[in-house]
Amino acid sequence: MANQIKLDISETAVELKTLLKKESNLQKKERLQALYLLKSGQVTTLEALSKLLVKDPSTIYRWFQKYKTDGLSGLLKLYKPAGKPCSLPAEAIERLKQKLQNPEVFRTYGDIQLWLRDECGVEVDYYVVYRTVRYKLKAKMKLSKNLVKSPS
Repeated sequence: MANQIKLDISETAVELKTLLKKESNLQKKERLQALYLLKSGQVTTLEALSKLLVKDPSTIYRWFQKYKTDGLSGLLKLYKPAGKPCSLPAEAIERLKQKLQNPEVFRTYGDIQLWLRDECGVEVDYYVVYRTVRYKLKAKMKLSKNLVKSPS
């Protein structure tokens, strides 16, 4: 039969089934399921496995190549892109963190943006300031009602 999968799986079907039940990550679960289905003899061809898992055969083939070279731990290691590095220097973030200890220093994220430009010499977008303060430093800009002028 064409496209028979020849893969030496060192784990038993019972071990794979146990790992499959314990796994909560969907991507890892799919990879374990592919190994389990092959080891238990439920599928023997790449096409049948790809139809069962609703994955492209090339994806499953790549999984199995990873398993051959790196074993189960390599197969279950997921790629996580690093993302874009923070455009604020660590020194500026540290100074900002100290300034944010006093909530009256800044009224808006725009004020922080201006402070970073004037005091630290760092030009960054408003959204960079917002993300850094809100998510990295876990701070919020709280504008009190007394500071907001009512229209007269």
